[in-house]
Amino acid sequence: MSATAAIALNVFRESVRDKVFYNLVLFAVLLIGASYLIGQLTAGQDVKIIKDLGLSATSAFGVFIAVFIGIGLVSKEVERRSVYSLLAKPIRRSQMILGKYAGLTLTLIVNVTIMSSAVYAVLAYMAWGTPPDVRNAWDAPALDPAMLKALALILLELMIITAMALFFSTFSTPMLSAAFTFGLYVAGHFSTDLRSFDQVTDSAAATALARGLYWVLPNLAQFDVKSQVVHGQPVPLGYLAMTGAYAALYIAALLAGAIVIFSRRDFK
Repeated sequence: MSATAAIALNVFRESVRDKVFYNLVLFAVLLIGASYLIGQLTAGQDVKIIKDLGLSATSAFGVFIAVFIGIGLVSKEVERRSVYSLLAKPIRRSQMILGKYAGLTLTLIVNVTIMSSAVYAVLAYMAWGTPPDVRNAWDAPALDPAMLKALALILLELMIITAMALFFSTFSTPMLSAAFTFGLYVAGHFSTDLRSFDQVTDSAAATALARGLYWVLPNLAQFDVKSQVVHGQPVPLGYLAMTGAYAALYIAALLAGAIVIFSRRDFK
């Protein structure tokens, strides 16, 4: 087994044993189940509410897991001084970064799978107890396969957030890393507004700065297709492919930056 794979498995085991992981997943699953009760209060909109709350819970709690576990991947090793024993072994620093990222990504996959199963279980129970004429009036079937597209984009977004948390953790404290990551997460959902910044200001410098930030900040809004899926609108496969390619390039850039920074750190 390669050093990268060994580190990834170790990170996955530590994340699974972490009580924060269990608490977040349990709370998210309970929230998804509670969405069924909330849906019963809104006649005719129950399936939409369950889908919307289920997808939103998967995304929100996935972000917390990505940030709070991701920021400690490197900083925790430095604080406990276990990084010295790791680097003393025949392990390159790039392998350490990639292994930790792969381990947390595996944790996120398990997390999203558990939450997705909970959402589909609630929807299956809803469909089972609903008359056929009511089911035919829904915009999309309860067990709509298109939800998998939304879940796949949620996972890609979480992978970007994980890469951001890991990047900041290579040179900053856990508190600042969390603040930077959450800040970029919020900014990434409003980055498209920067492209039309020239419509609200006459300053050429401000417009140029906004355009520059638009190309640097992650465009996370494109990963949110919950509304389309909930209302039965199609999400083309070409859109998924382009968004996936964007995510891969952004993740690669963040990991490359993390490797460069971590390789230049002096732990003596």
